[in-house]
Amino acid sequence: MESNAIANLSNLLDDNFSKSVELIYKSKGRVIITGIGKSAIIANKIVATLNSTGTPAVFMHAADAIHGDLGLILEDDVVVCISKSGNTPEIKVLVPLIKNGPNKMIAITGNTESFLGQNADFVLNTFVEKEACPNNLAPTTSTTAQLVMGDALAVCLLELRGFSSKDFAKYHPGGALGKKLYLRVSDISSVNQKPVVTKDTKIKDVIIEISEKMLGVTAVVENNKVIGIITDGDLRRMLSKTENFSNLTAKDIMGSNPKCIDNHAMAVDAMELMETNDISQLLVEENGEYAGIVHLHDLIKEGIL
Repeated sequence: MESNAIANLSNLLDDNFSKSVELIYKSKGRVIITGIGKSAIIANKIVATLNSTGTPAVFMHAADAIHGDLGLILEDDVVVCISKSGNTPEIKVLVPLIKNGPNKMIAITGNTESFLGQNADFVLNTFVEKEACPNNLAPTTSTTAQLVMGDALAVCLLELRGFSSKDFAKYHPGGALGKKLYLRVSDISSVNQKPVVTKDTKIKDVIIEISEKMLGVTAVVENNKVIGIITDGDLRRMLSKTENFSNLTAKDIMGSNPKCIDNHAMAVDAMELMETNDISQLLVEENGEYAGIVHLHDLIKEGIL
């Protein structure tokens, strides 16, 4: 029932929607979103979505608004009022108070003929035939429709503003999502040790270097350029094939053409490169020179995986 109601929303759209988007987009103020009951909870979510996608928004509870919170509304703000019926007592008191000011008002309502619908500057129709509740009482289908309409507004505004993933990262710096958007390889590799040997380094010293730096790998460099890599696996394979390795050097067991990544690359790209090549370490380069190591465990620790 909810699915069908959502599918029907597109049939209810008219130029009120595009005019509402344009009004908010051109506004120099914020979006004040108000409602009561379950609609107030939906209003809070729409506020959060707008704020995170570049449109400043503030929640104002309809009941609190008529008891002092009207002071939240500034001259350039756009008010969005959400109500299924559009005729609740609080809405009937609040709407005239808003209309007395200079602010434009957008209604999100399932009843365009309601008090709210008739007094708003623009009306977004979220009519639903019936609630999913078997008693047709608990707000279910209606609040879902309100939420979808709010998402539609947010996405249109996001596209108009050219809001990119980099912008998104600014508003979501915390958690795994934020890290995927802003964490770079250099942020991780810079805190790791930097194992390094030359092609002429004796195997004994190679083993010591890998053990001391505790990353299970070392880069083989020449003039600070990467020419190879030696991993724990390379050492194990050498030991299984060679009884006397005292005369061996790094160049005898190193893998050539190792997988490298630029230190400015995103950490999530490093993860993808490791998964694609089924490896657990990448050599990091800066301006073509060896700069360190990024390990799979670093990415897991940061919550990238």
